[in-house]
Amino acid sequence: MPIYMDRHDIPEEITAEHVAQMHREDLKIEHLYGCKGMTYWCDEKRRTAFCLINAPNKKALQEMHNHAHGTVPHQIIEVDSAIVESFLGRIEDPVKSLKTELNIINDPAFRTILILGFQKTTLREAVAKQLNTDIKKYNGAIVDCIKKHTGRIVKQKPDYFLTSFNSVTNAVICALALQQLSITHSAHLKTNIGLHVGIPVTEKEGLFEDTIKLAAHFTNIEKGKVVISSEVKELYESENLNIAIDKKLVFALTPSEEKFLTTLMEYTEKEWANPSFNAGSFGKKLGYSKSQLYRKMISVTGMSPNSFIKAYRLQKALELLHKKEDNISEIAFNTGFNSAAYFSKCFMDTYGILPSKYSRQH
Repeated sequence: MPIYMDRHDIPEEITAEHVAQMHREDLKIEHLYGCKGMTYWCDEKRRTAFCLINAPNKKALQEMHNHAHGTVPHQIIEVDSAIVESFLGRIEDPVKSLKTELNIINDPAFRTILILGFQKTTLREAVAKQLNTDIKKYNGAIVDCIKKHTGRIVKQKPDYFLTSFNSVTNAVICALALQQLSITHSAHLKTNIGLHVGIPVTEKEGLFEDTIKLAAHFTNIEKGKVVISSEVKELYESENLNIAIDKKLVFALTPSEEKFLTTLMEYTEKEWANPSFNAGSFGKKLGYSKSQLYRKMISVTGMSPNSFIKAYRLQKALELLHKKEDNISEIAFNTGFNSAAYFSKCFMDTYGILPSKYSRQH
């Protein structure tokens, strides 16, 4: 039977105790609708509550809530219990609360999402073996660092980590430690880290979908710093008695910069394979003149528009090379380069090896 998480936007007069009473009423009549309430989260500060329920379908869940207390959820999404536990740390009521008559769980589902991605800055054969050894050690060090700072790994790939933290402060400190690890493990790795905060269920269908998406956008910024949202900065400084974040190590975006980056990434993700997509397209889409766009891109991403597009396409080309489904000309065409020769030149300039040679070696 599927598992659902719903979101209730609770009025000012509703407290954690009220939500606990509603949860108890759900449990009394859940069998009438074939449902089983697993647990819930209540955030009095942000006026949200989330229920985790095993149910035949969304309609049965809504009817159970309506019968029990008349409160209908504002959004319902289907979830994987293992993923929920990875993000939120539990999928059932805390043991301590089970011993009380009324199970008041004032536990916000608000989390800090940290995304780390890294890539090789060279693919030269001379350093490949040592670099692969360094990456294995780096991966182990990343896992240890995340655990040390009480983070939870939600998703892990050889060059990618999606993690969740209850504490904004722990997440920021962990991000700084991870950035330092990158420097000490290899000079041929470029690590990008993005942090954002949010709730598990919004208007999207995925768990923490909005938060993950923006944190992932941050990892496209070429500033050699940990990149955080304006909300992370505000919460960190609030938790640490207004001690300002070190700007030499952390780049905190403003809300307008976050909006610019979101538009930039959404447009790039849509158009990157189109050969006619260039700096001019960017400017037109974003409403900037050529010089305005250049200054804005340098300020937010650390790259010019042309460099940004080329770097994005080369990363996509590298992914296609690993799949070994297309030849070099096809990869050049499919990633928006005007010719195979220009693609090979750009690839050589960036990674120190021709794509044809790299493809034969892997």
